[in-house]
Amino acid sequence: MKPRHKRAAIIVGGIAALAVAAYFVLNAFQSNLVFFFSPSQVAAGEAPKNRTFRIGGLVKEGSVKRDNLTVNFVVTDKSKDMAVAFTGILPDLFKEGKGVVAQGKLDADGKFTATEVLAKHDENYMPPEAQQALDKAQMDKTMKSLK
Repeated sequence: MKPRHKRAAIIVGGIAALAVAAYFVLNAFQSNLVFFFSPSQVAAGEAPKNRTFRIGGLVKEGSVKRDNLTVNFVVTDKSKDMAVAFTGILPDLFKEGKGVVAQGKLDADGKFTATEVLAKHDENYMPPEAQQALDKAQMDKTMKSLK
């Protein structure tokens, strides 16, 4: 084999190895990507089916029901409500009327089964997406009442 052919084979092999590595990196990134949705977006059917996503809003007052380690509660954006079930230990800051972000999947009944629950850590913090969803829901509610 001529040196020219060896060099071409090495270049083609290097490009192929880079392409395979890029494929694996992008595939791993795609499978770990988790999107955020408000209860209104989930109700509108924008949330993915059979994929993990996050839902955020406020824990509705009077909605928390505990059964051993299973906790059922409702997340609201003041426009729509979403029932959530979580089995495990909740964060210490989890309370009714406070902000929450839950990660999980929708089940066949349309109930959100969470695998992780995050509570806001101080009075001023709320994820930007959750704050925007609450502001939009409040604006929609105000506009409906003016009509």
